Amino acid sequence: MSHAPDAAVPPPGATPPSPLRFGYGTNGLTDLRLDDALGLLADLGYDGVGLTLDHMHLDPLGDDLADRTRRVGRRLDALGLGVTVETGARYVLDPRRKHGPSLLDPDPDDRARRTDLLVRAVRVAADLGAHAVHCFSGTTPAGTDEDTAWKRLAESLTPVLEAAADAGVPLAVEPEPGHLLADLAGFHTLRGVLGDPEHLGLTLDIGHCQCLEPLPPADCVRAAAPWLRHVQIEDMRRGVHEHLPFGDGEIDFPPVLDALAATGYQGLTVVELPRHSHAGPHFAERSLPFLRRAAATSPTNRPGEPSATR
Repeated sequence: MSHAPDAAVPPPGATPPSPLRFGYGTNGLTDLRLDDALGLLADLGYDGVGLTLDHMHLDPLGDDLADRTRRVGRRLDALGLGVTVETGARYVLDPRRKHGPSLLDPDPDDRARRTDLLVRAVRVAADLGAHAVHCFSGTTPAGTDEDTAWKRLAESLTPVLEAAADAGVPLAVEPEPGHLLADLAGFHTLRGVLGDPEHLGLTLDIGHCQCLEPLPPADCVRAAAPWLRHVQIEDMRRGVHEHLPFGDGEIDFPPVLDALAATGYQGLTVVELPRHSHAGPHFAERSLPFLRRAAATSPTNRPGEPSATR
């Protein structure tokens, strides 16, 4: 189902941009039961959900994962929601280390635990009919040189990519500020180290583009287009990695959404506000109208109108 506003009719011979499909991340709704979160998003008119596998929302390490996944799948189908599987839970593997262990951990057994989690996520994604599985590299441990870190990352991701290929679900790696793979250049480094496997794709976080990429966010979208498999979106300021509600940062969204639509991207564009979960329903309700207005005032959809949305 699509709740995006109708675009203006393009001139004869022009190719209209693809309609964008907006979702909201469950890591910003952690105070809600998963069934309630999904019902809320459907009621608000979202097209889908970024489902973070965590102890409160489809625990990937709990018993009867396959049965629980089937129940979630039926719920998604009943509500008409698409899904991306996300793996950014803070303490799902280790109750004392945020995002630990990582794919770069010095201990090979610990790296294997993260790899196993991602392989489980691929299976969940396949069972749910998700359009991608998201992950990130992790930070480089103290005392580890960069060459060793890239080698560990490639070795750790190889079984995940094999599982993704078998399942027909792309793995979408996210450049994360402060991580080994921190930006688009780092994504291309990983592609080179791995030999550019078919099922390796990219998660592009629009706020991260504003935070640290040399190109403006709309140009990042165009540069990333061939590998784009998942998109996260929120507001942000230059040089500050803080996920902000729309209108609280510096991003001009209409050109970004126009660029995204023009790529033909078919996946979800998921609002990413993990630190605003205490007021998750409020921000979910605010975010979708903002994105719809921004899409409707993009240069392609409304020629001649100003692009400001604030």
